Amino acid sequence: MADPKAMSLRFPDPEQRAAIAAAAKEAGVSMQEYILSAAYERATAVEAKFLEAFGASVNRSGEAFAAEAGGADPTPEQRAAEQQARRTLEAEGQGHAA
Repeated sequence: MADPKAMSLRFPDPEQRAAIAAAAKEAGVSMQEYILSAAYERATAVEAKFLEAFGASVNRSGEAFAAEAGGADPTPEQRAAEQQARRTLEAEGQGHAA
């Protein structure tokens, strides 16, 4: 019976298997260890890239929220003008609906 902990290494491409076997031999490790190490390195590289991009996103968001607080909020005059424009649009809409 096969060892349940053993990894099944099947390669449809014999050249790929030979290349991996040669690289593992050169590194002085089994094919399993070589493949797992390569997968781990790839996964950690992807994780590092994600965390770097996430950190940059957090920084951009923080800068946006740290911008002058009054810059995002409308002034009382702007708010009054928006309310008047809404009333005008609603009144015009009611006149056309009839």
